[in-house]
Amino acid sequence: MLGLGAFMLIIAGLVRTMVKSTHDFIIAGRRIGLGFGVGSVIAVWTWSMAVMMSSAQAYTWGTSGLLWFIVPNGLAVIAMVPFALKLRSKMPKGYTIVEFIRARFASRTATTVMLGAMIFGGLCEVFINLYGVVLVMGVIFHLNATTVLLVTVAVITVYSYFGGLWTSVITATFTTLMITVPPAIIVLYVLAKVGGPSWVFTQIKAVPGHHTQLFLPAAASGFGISLALGLLASTMADQTFWQKAWAIRPANLTRTFLWAGLWFYPIPLTLGLLGLVGSAKGITVADLGNYGAGGIGPYVISHLGLPVVLIAAYVLIICNACYSSIDGAFSALSSIVAVDVIKRLKPAIPEKRLMVITKASILVAGVIGAIVVSSGIDYVNLVNLVFFIKAVLIFPLGLAIFWPRMTGRAFVASIGLGVAVGLPLRQSGFSLLSIVALEGVSLVVAVGVSLLSSERFDFSTLDRGTGELEETTDVPVPLLTTQES
Repeated sequence: MLGLGAFMLIIAGLVRTMVKSTHDFIIAGRRIGLGFGVGSVIAVWTWSMAVMMSSAQAYTWGTSGLLWFIVPNGLAVIAMVPFALKLRSKMPKGYTIVEFIRARFASRTATTVMLGAMIFGGLCEVFINLYGVVLVMGVIFHLNATTVLLVTVAVITVYSYFGGLWTSVITATFTTLMITVPPAIIVLYVLAKVGGPSWVFTQIKAVPGHHTQLFLPAAASGFGISLALGLLASTMADQTFWQKAWAIRPANLTRTFLWAGLWFYPIPLTLGLLGLVGSAKGITVADLGNYGAGGIGPYVISHLGLPVVLIAAYVLIICNACYSSIDGAFSALSSIVAVDVIKRLKPAIPEKRLMVITKASILVAGVIGAIVVSSGIDYVNLVNLVFFIKAVLIFPLGLAIFWPRMTGRAFVASIGLGVAVGLPLRQSGFSLLSIVALEGVSLVVAVGVSLLSSERFDFSTLDRGTGELEETTDVPVPLLTTQES
């Protein structure tokens, strides 16, 4: 943990010379190229859930769980393309999605709701990935959870503090290599250790619950559909992705999200096989202790008698995935604090003071994340709940970006009523009905309330000038051409 943090800190130290202002810190001068762009998107999307939840769902639902978890994940990243192209062409100097909502609706209520949603989403990324580090260290090494939390928060906040987005994208590119190549080697060793793929599938056929049935209705209703919709919302309604959309060179936007989505697929597919191995070996939930199904991957790795170097490599994979997602969330949260909180309250704030407050927000986010994780909340349920709530943003935000008739009142009402109807149903155990109700109410309210008004928004009125944090000496970023769009 400390070694990986030291490596990241060295990179942050080298990058520090590139950060001369708050603008550089939160948007990297809008100079991120294709290579760093693809690497950073994959890394921030490969949460602890991608490397451990894939194993958990395969362990719980078999091949159907693996299917429902993997397919929507890559598609959610690719689905960002039309949204990113639209806003980058209409608002090329933007910083945050909250900034767009403020300009789009000129509504304090709608802006506040979106601001709350983005802060909630960013903090969720922090504590879900903090929990991921605690989980893997607890299952494999039986380390004290509080110690792991303190070390993790200290390590990531320190190196994130210095370089902002530049540090995040460069370390993330290294992380992408670490979470794609080593897992393939490790899982090959695991399969060889237990007797090969044929032995695994022969064994799980005897496991109750149709573990070899690819399209299991219970898996779809139990988590698949709600997770798929939540994943879509987690890209299009996540400042981590919008920060990249405004920081990547315009000509590379489409290729970045397309390649990131495609390259992501092998990661959860490979590590998800550990869940099937766990089922084949007859590992029970009781064996996993307090960590539940989320601990199946680390448990399998640490209980098969693998060489220590492979166990260490697996732990490094998890730490890499969690570190990169957390520092990406820190960077996104800092951009929201700078643009949508501090600059709104104090437009004339001096640059140095703004930079200090922006960096301090990283420390605050880390402390909040550690407090939530220390509460002992269930990992799998936490992930599913977060993605369920974020799914309510799909229709109101999508319509805000593409439909001129969408109004601020409809935006707020669709989010509020969607959650008010869907969440109680989910808490009552109606998993499929709850997500249908949430999305249905959100769509009907968004369209219905908007049609009651004759307002039409002119997207050409969005700010196309210099970003408010951007120095006049910065090199202008070209707008998207018709061919690039």
